Amino acid sequence: MQITAKAPAKINITLDILSRRADGYHDVDMLMQTVSLYDEVTITANPQDNSQGEITITCNKEGVPCDSTNIVYKCAQAFFEYTGIIHGDMIIHIEKTIPFGAGLAGGSADGAAVIVILNRMYDTKLKEDELCKIGERVGADIPFCILGGTRRATGIGTTLHKLPKLPPCSVLICKPEVSISTAKAYALADSRTGARLSYTELAVKALYSGSIRNVSDFMHNDFEEVLSLDVINSIKSVMLKGKAQGSAMSGSGSAVFGLFLTKRKALKCADVLRETYEDVFVVEPCRTGAVITDILYDE
Repeated sequence: MQITAKAPAKINITLDILSRRADGYHDVDMLMQTVSLYDEVTITANPQDNSQGEITITCNKEGVPCDSTNIVYKCAQAFFEYTGIIHGDMIIHIEKTIPFGAGLAGGSADGAAVIVILNRMYDTKLKEDELCKIGERVGADIPFCILGGTRRATGIGTTLHKLPKLPPCSVLICKPEVSISTAKAYALADSRTGARLSYTELAVKALYSGSIRNVSDFMHNDFEEVLSLDVINSIKSVMLKGKAQGSAMSGSGSAVFGLFLTKRKALKCADVLRETYEDVFVVEPCRTGAVITDILYDE
C-alpha cells in the first residue's frame, strides 16, 4: 500500500513570547495560519507485514537528514508506540518545497503528514485529539500542522483554539539564506523587561471584523523584534512598498511574509524580490492541515 499526503506550511501572523517555564519551554500566544505551500509525503508499506521492520527515509532535497533524527522518523515511532502496532518495513519519501530553516514548520508539517497517513494505513481510526497527542510528543508545532486552518495557539503552542477563517488575501513568502539560532532568539527574548502589548489578543479581535486590513495592523513577531536583522527589515520594506497590508517574520525565521489584498500586487512584489532571493512564493491561506491526496492499494 502507498499513501500520499500534502503537508502545508504555516505562518505566524503573531508570535508573543510570554515567559520561560521551569521545564525550559516557553509559554507563547500565537495566531497561526496554514498556507498553500506544500511538501508531499508518501509512505510505502505493507500493513499486513507484522515483523519488526525498518523505516527508510528518502528526500528530494540535499541537506535533509534521512535517518532517525528526522522528525518524520520520530513521528512514525511515536505513532507505533502509542498504538502498540508492530510494523514491517516502510519507506517514507519527502518531496520538499517548503524551505527548511525558515520558521514555516516544514519539518513539523511532514511529521503531521506521517501521523495522518499511518492512521489511515493501519485503519486505527484515531480521533484528531489523539493524533495531536502523538504529535505533541515530538514537537510543539505538529498538532497545529495536523489540524491547520486559522488557530490561536497558547501554552507551549500545543493548546489550539479554532477561529474564524482569515479574510481573503494573497500571501507572499520570501526566505533569505540567513539562518537563525532559535536558542539565541529565545535568550534575547528572555532578557527583555517591562510590560508588553498582547498583539495576538488584538489580532484575534481584528479577525472577527472580517477585514484583512484590520488583522494586518497587529502582525508581530517577538523574535523579529529582538533579533533586528537587516535582511529581514529589508524584505519587509520591499513588501510594504509593494502594497502589502502588513509584513512580518514567521516563527523563529528567517522567512518573511506579507499579506496582500490582491494576487496581482503579490505577484508584482514577488518579481522584485526574485531579483535578489531564490525562495519566493505567492500562496493563499488554506483551511486544513496535512491531508491525504492519494491511496494506491497493492494488487
